[in-house]
Amino acid sequence: MPNKVALITGGAKGIGRAIALDLASQQWSIAICYRTSAAAAEETHKAIVARGGQALAVQCDVSVPESAQQLAAQVERQWGTIDALINGAGPYHRVNLFDETTAGWHEMFDGNLHPIFYLGQAVAPGMKARRQGRIINFSMANADQMVAQPDVTGHYIAKAGVLILTRTLAKMLAPYGITVNAVSPGFIDSGSAPPEELAGVVKRIPAGYIGSVTDTVSAVRFLLSEEARYVNGANLHVSGGWGI
Repeated sequence: MPNKVALITGGAKGIGRAIALDLASQQWSIAICYRTSAAAAEETHKAIVARGGQALAVQCDVSVPESAQQLAAQVERQWGTIDALINGAGPYHRVNLFDETTAGWHEMFDGNLHPIFYLGQAVAPGMKARRQGRIINFSMANADQMVAQPDVTGHYIAKAGVLILTRTLAKMLAPYGITVNAVSPGFIDSGSAPPEELAGVVKRIPAGYIGSVTDTVSAVRFLLSEEARYVNGANLHVSGGWGI
């Protein structure tokens, strides 16, 4: 039987993949969820196994409530538990609010906020029964500042909602030994943005450099650890001081 089990949405690429590989090196069993990145998911699956973890890659659209429920149930059938839920999936697009479509608006909430609710409901009963668990939700640095965002309005509002949902889940689940925290990255070189775009924002970061996926992985590793057992409802910025 596995030591611990993690379910990671958006686990095929970028930060999600890096978290999966870090946990695999600690002999966790990792279920990664992907929507369209089948080739990347297969590669990540192989990499998890190569690092000593057990792996499960599942194609699933967690913006659909029934699919999210089925995903959690599949992982629990496979390994008997979900010790950590890491909500890393989060579609993003940049478009002026007055040019945004209804479909694009809904996509930002369906992809970034609603799955945390669906999966939180799905994993909570098992975690409560075992009286232990970790849930980590990804927001974004400066989402707690509530500033105007003309070109990423829906995405930004959804990420602010993630923080409210995180704190609500933390309060509700704390009596059962479960912690729920948010990680809010700033500009991270995760492969999703062109290098020239990242280079252009360095001057806006007080630390003076772009973060790496390792910086985010370290934050997640801490929140999953026993050392963080009394950290609950927190929002951990990983941004080099940007957005504060």
